[in-house]
Amino acid sequence: MRGDTALVTAPIAVPRRIGTSDLRVFPIALSGTVFGWTADGPTTTSILDRFVELDGGFIDTADSYAGGRSEIMIGNWMRERRNRDSLTIATKVGKSPDHPGLSAPAVRAAVAASLRRLRVSHIDLLFLHIDDTAVSFDETLLAVDELIRAGDVRYFGGSDHTGERLLEARIAAGQLGVAHMVALQKHYNLVHRDEYEGDLARVSTQLDLGVLPRFALAAGFLTGKYRTRGDLERERRGAEASRYLNRRGLRVLAALDRVASETGTSVATAALSWLLSRPRVVAPVVSVSDPGQLDAVMAAPRTPLGRHHLTELDRASE
Repeated sequence: MRGDTALVTAPIAVPRRIGTSDLRVFPIALSGTVFGWTADGPTTTSILDRFVELDGGFIDTADSYAGGRSEIMIGNWMRERRNRDSLTIATKVGKSPDHPGLSAPAVRAAVAASLRRLRVSHIDLLFLHIDDTAVSFDETLLAVDELIRAGDVRYFGGSDHTGERLLEARIAAGQLGVAHMVALQKHYNLVHRDEYEGDLARVSTQLDLGVLPRFALAAGFLTGKYRTRGDLERERRGAEASRYLNRRGLRVLAALDRVASETGTSVATAALSWLLSRPRVVAPVVSVSDPGQLDAVMAAPRTPLGRHHLTELDRASE
């Protein structure tokens, strides 16, 4: 899954299909992680407005983000802008303290609560936020299928599952005759490759899953703003990025600097463009704290990287 299998990023931001679903999205998903937490109401509104101005339409949140406030803020914004029909909305269930786990009652209650907070009639893409091994896949899958048949959910995917567990879920869905997963959201970026590449990548291809990498910019490290210990100390999210400030991380940033310079773009754009070149990747899930950060993010699908650039980034991140 290294350089020889990478595809050159398309120069035009053509919508990408999520797995076997009929959902086609701009190749960047906006994360609602910070909404209601580090981003207040006006900032959240500004971020969402700018995202749509830049052709974005895929928003990813969870019932556990900011205790549900992320969903509320997104829902209020959609109601005010009257733009629900032009958006693809994804949320996750399983981690909320109000409806923890993936038992049938928990899944049904969590989805009902998310629908109320989002103020929508249906969720386009529902993620199982955890792999709840205390509950049989049969119970969870039957509950999700019930929601799909009722029109509350269109499609669903996994988030914290191993390749083996994804295969188990597909087999169970086939035996039950119910809907199966169409997507996988997983930690994946230039400085965090091993968790996905290998078994998960193989299974995602085998099951025809659309892959949505989360932590796509490595807590801001792949924007290039963390290069010294002093940089980490000055930023709120520095602690999260500190794990990457090592010899390998700095080698990756040096390669990104060269690629960004040669392509006339930014480090963040180059990092996301690399990610978009990977097999099965549909849309990296990216969080921003300021609307001005979106320009570099949204430029990634429109920024072609030559094979020599992709190879250089592959080698630097090995």
